[in-house]
Amino acid sequence: MKSIILHLIKGIAMGAANIIPGVSGGTIALITGIFERLIDAFKSFDGKAVKLLFKFNLKAFAIHTDLVFLISVFAGVGLAIISLARLFDFLFTNYPAYIWSFFFGLVLASVYFVGKTVHSWKISSLLSFIIGTAFAFSVTFMTPATENANFFYLVLCGVVAVCSMILPGISGSFVLILMGNYQLVAIEAINERNIAILLPVLIGAVVGLIAFSHFLSWLLKKYKDQTIALLTGFILGSLSIIWPWKEAVYLLDATGAPILKDGLPKVARYIPELPAELNQEVLISALLMIVGILTIWAVEYAAKTKK
Repeated sequence: MKSIILHLIKGIAMGAANIIPGVSGGTIALITGIFERLIDAFKSFDGKAVKLLFKFNLKAFAIHTDLVFLISVFAGVGLAIISLARLFDFLFTNYPAYIWSFFFGLVLASVYFVGKTVHSWKISSLLSFIIGTAFAFSVTFMTPATENANFFYLVLCGVVAVCSMILPGISGSFVLILMGNYQLVAIEAINERNIAILLPVLIGAVVGLIAFSHFLSWLLKKYKDQTIALLTGFILGSLSIIWPWKEAVYLLDATGAPILKDGLPKVARYIPELPAELNQEVLISALLMIVGILTIWAVEYAAKTKK
């Protein structure tokens, strides 16, 4: 029971991270020590699992797929997404710099703690790190597509978003922004319990998760140092997305006028900038960055003490 509750809490942390554009649930999985176990559990949904299920050998099926672990983690993810969607909507509307600052500190500290798990920083690992950093940073400057509620496009959103969600440093929410469907899927559909939107996304997520986990598991076993270095680069490159102070660039129509949604201009992307002045907001934000860094340090210290 203690193990189940612990995995539930880690799932809640992953779910909370996945709601926030720029923060990856995979980063949380990596720094809380369940990333590789998650990938192996996803990969275990294979031919053997199907045979065990059709034979109604549920105990063997549960053991083979690490089902109790998966249910614990994803119960936490689901609980966080359902309960925190409205809260984060409120926080981003009223206190954006504070919530970005806390997560900036979390992700900044995780670059060091994840990077130090690379056993040998040889040329191939260093190159992987540079490629990962450059790719994640370049995502910041991509222009989002327009909103699309087509069934097959929503399935594709589920596939792409879930693959990015389990990749540390690549935010599933930010990918949904680039695909034009973040507001539709992550805010409106969840808050309104819109099954017509959520079902195709869920179908894509399940298919993408099982298929992608096989590839990622192979990489981790064959080229572990290079893969971890690449993921560390993803995390470092994503810091530009999470930086608390940004200038909004809005989507424009053919006449050069802003495209509106619910009466507000739609944001294409954000360009990081320095705060205009040293005020109370900046000081509190800096404090929250430190709290974020100390949170990751505390998690690492607790894990080391447990070992």
